[in-house]
Amino acid sequence: MAKRFIQKSYLTPNQVAELLMVSPTTIRQWAEKGELNALTTPGGHRRFLPAEIERFAQERGLILNSGVDSNSASKILIADDDEQLREYLAELLKGLAHQVEVETAKDGFEAGLKINEFMPHILLLDLLLPGLDGFKVCRQLKAGAKTKDIRVIAISGQCSNENVEKIMAAGAEACLPKPLDEKLLLLQLCLGD
Repeated sequence: MAKRFIQKSYLTPNQVAELLMVSPTTIRQWAEKGELNALTTPGGHRRFLPAEIERFAQERGLILNSGVDSNSASKILIADDDEQLREYLAELLKGLAHQVEVETAKDGFEAGLKINEFMPHILLLDLLLPGLDGFKVCRQLKAGAKTKDIRVIAISGQCSNENVEKIMAAGAEACLPKPLDEKLLLLQLCLGD
């Protein structure tokens, strides 16, 4: 088994399904039965450690799909109109031990352009962006065939119950309040040490 998965801090169920050449439903069933160990994010999403996937594949005699590059850098797009926060988050994420590529956008329209150019794995999305708000950005992202699997983590100074329900219904996996708790953010991103 190749050691090329070690640098990646976690794998999503879809990435594991692609690696093991099964459906995401099968991955969910294996995790629910306790056959495949998973971590759970604060938002309730399963994440898998690469070493666990290697163990599981070895035990079952499964061959991993070599066409999947799960050792590539995590690509994160930060969409927020607060320049200081964008710069802070970019520096924080670039300074992690994990491979992370970061791009930023100052409004919803720029976020849309960068999503198509950069194709991030994760979008940190302010709810109240100028132009095209975070709710619309999230809905459009989740409606796109090429972008529907991008993880959306909303961030907002306006985390009312109504806004949280609305962004979760649009497809976000979490809504973190501002000012951001750095540890909670890294845990949600599955990038904390």
